[in-house]
Amino acid sequence: MKTFDKEHSAWQRFSTEQRQEVENYATNYRAFLDTARTERLANKEILRQATKAGFRSIQEYTSLQPGDKVFWDQKGKAVVLAIIGKQPLEAGLKIVGSHIDCPRLDLKGMPLVEKDNIAYFKTHYYGGILKYQWVCMPLALLGVVYTASGKRIDVSIGDEPQDPVLYITDLLPHLGKDQITKPLGEAITGEMLMPIIGIHSDEDTVKPAILQLLKEKYNIEEEDFTTAELEIVPAQKSRDVGLDRSMIMSHGQDDRVCSYANLAAILHAHSTEKTQVALFADKEEIGSMGNTGVQASYFLDFISELLALQGHKEELYLRRLLRQSEVLSADVCAALDPNFESAFEKNNAGRFGYGIALCKYTGSRGKAGSSDANAEFLIKIRNIFNENNVPWQISELGKVDQGGGGTIAYIMANWGCDVVDCGVAMLSMHAPLELVAKVDAYCAYLAYKAFFESL
Repeated sequence: MKTFDKEHSAWQRFSTEQRQEVENYATNYRAFLDTARTERLANKEILRQATKAGFRSIQEYTSLQPGDKVFWDQKGKAVVLAIIGKQPLEAGLKIVGSHIDCPRLDLKGMPLVEKDNIAYFKTHYYGGILKYQWVCMPLALLGVVYTASGKRIDVSIGDEPQDPVLYITDLLPHLGKDQITKPLGEAITGEMLMPIIGIHSDEDTVKPAILQLLKEKYNIEEEDFTTAELEIVPAQKSRDVGLDRSMIMSHGQDDRVCSYANLAAILHAHSTEKTQVALFADKEEIGSMGNTGVQASYFLDFISELLALQGHKEELYLRRLLRQSEVLSADVCAALDPNFESAFEKNNAGRFGYGIALCKYTGSRGKAGSSDANAEFLIKIRNIFNENNVPWQISELGKVDQGGGGTIAYIMANWGCDVVDCGVAMLSMHAPLELVAKVDAYCAYLAYKAFFESL
């Protein structure tokens, strides 16, 4: 099988047996998507699969041996998994870094409002979204609430077929004369993203009736919203797309398509000379800030704890380790969309269904904000993929002056690691429902597994 082939898709290059593996992988991936609906639920599912595969909390170890499987749970919203290699840790790690947060709507601290006898939730969008895409679709409310007594209440409304859903209205076209003259980014504003939550009441106002319902059903008071994390996502589970069932539509595939590939790869990879590390981070969509984002200390703390278990508590060993480490920043990129071809430079755009996409640089306008991988590391990754028959392609994020974006690559490059972005090319990125090719999702798994097992 020829790997770097711009003329033939990955599906064309796969054997009958490999095509069946793609379908089997897609079935498991869809199950992950339908379970890992938020970063908290993704954390829970990753840890469930990891512990089933023999991973244990770092707190359970007093020393480390080759083959030991270790996990770090960062506040229920990020995870790190590691399989200890034969070489000392300071020889460097094989790291695949992905993220499990995704664009969505978050409830505000005091979300419940009433307008003209209709009750709404006030929201604040999380990450880069096109606000007009979030109207007129069924929405689910997921997350956690803590009561005044400290009791945790898990909330899930709209995620099951029998549940009610939430809904954000839009203006009817008959009255939209003024709205249609506005730019897309102004026709629906952030403060307009208010899901309807009820209209029935025996009183003159609706809000007290809604509060009473919340009290009866969930034992939630209005003040409890101030100490809650509640997210609104599409009330739509994953679906196969296309008459040939070649694609998957789902919310959150940026970046759970890469996160699941990362998880499957480390669970199936053979342990080797180097220690293998899978990172599942939070907060990437808003700059990797906060104590669950990659700019926090927990990842380096985890590595320092591993070093301490091998008898090296000095920071110098951590610095040596980072300089010797290699990273695939496992995040999605934009696939060439024929409906919007003018936004892409076709010869260097990732193509849908053509395998894992390598992005030497991201950033915007002059590579600003990019780590820009060096040629010495790229040739190593290229050879790993070719030697393991992994279909791959080169990609970048649109035309030079069109826009751009970023990933966690620059953060880990700042630590001294060799890093390159390596993920799935997708359509409708950051939409409420995104589209990936099954074969590309499977190629991500092949790529990360080959990387983990390489020297």
